[in-house]
Amino acid sequence: MIDAFLTHELPAVEEAIRQAAAAEIMPRFRQLADHEVDEKNGPHDLVTDADRLAEVRLTAALTRLLPGSAVVGEEAVHADPEVYKALRGDAPVWIVDPVDGTRQFVEGDPHFCTLVALALHGEVLACWTYAPALDVVATAVRGQGAYANGERLRSGSPEPGAVLRVATAHPLYTSEEDRRHLSRLEVPGVAARPCGSAGLEYLRVARGEMDALAFTWPSAWDHAAGLLLVAEAGGAQSTVEGVPFRIDRDNALPFAVGRDEATAVRVRELLRGEG
Repeated sequence: MIDAFLTHELPAVEEAIRQAAAAEIMPRFRQLADHEVDEKNGPHDLVTDADRLAEVRLTAALTRLLPGSAVVGEEAVHADPEVYKALRGDAPVWIVDPVDGTRQFVEGDPHFCTLVALALHGEVLACWTYAPALDVVATAVRGQGAYANGERLRSGSPEPGAVLRVATAHPLYTSEEDRRHLSRLEVPGVAARPCGSAGLEYLRVARGEMDALAFTWPSAWDHAAGLLLVAEAGGAQSTVEGVPFRIDRDNALPFAVGRDEATAVRVRELLRGEG
C-alpha cells in the first residue's frame, strides 16, 4: 500500500499543502488580529489561528489521501501528548508542522514554512517543505533525491579551511544546560548564529548555503522533513552519542546535522567537548 502511494499520490500531497496554506495561512500573513495570536508555554512560544486551522485542514486532507494513516501534528500534540505515540505504531504517520517559524510569521517575516513528512516504523519516507511567502517547495523521497522547485539539491562540502557556518537552537528556547552545550561551538573557525525556521535551516543545508545545524530539542514535526531532505541531498546527521537521530525514540541531545559526513562529525565532536 505505501509503495503504491509513494509512486502515485505525491503530487496530491503537495497540492493539499498548497491549498491549506492558501486557505488558512497566507490570508492571515501580515493581517493577524490580536485575538488570533496566543501563547502556549510562554511569551516566546506562540500559536496562531493559522497554525491551528491549517493543521486541521491538513489532517483531514492527508488522512483522506492515505486511509488508515495517523497524524502527529504540533498543535494536536500540544492538546494531547498521547498523540505523539503514533510515531511508534504500525500505521503510516503524517508528521505536520503547519507553520514552522510562527515567531517569524507573527512578525511579518516571510521566512516561515509548512512541514509535512510521511513515516512508517520510524523511517521518514517522503517530505515536503513549503514556504508560501517565498514561493519555494522542497521535496524528497527516500532513495530518490531532494529537490527544490524542481531543481536537484546537492549539499556538497565546505571549502577546505573555510569558516564553518552553523545555525543553532535560539537562546530564547534553550535551557541553561543547552546553552552550555552550544557554547562549545564558540571556537575559532566556527561562526554560529541562532536559527529561525528549522525547516528553512534544513533547506539551507541541503542547498549548501549553511554548513551545519545543532539542535537541542527532539520534536518530530521540526526535524522529520528536514532530516530526509538533507540526507537525500548528500548530508549527514547524528546525536552526540554517534548514532542517528530517529523520530520514534528518545535521543541523546543535542544532535548535529551537516552538509557532509565530516562536517556532521566535527560539529558532534564540538558539542561533546572534544573539538
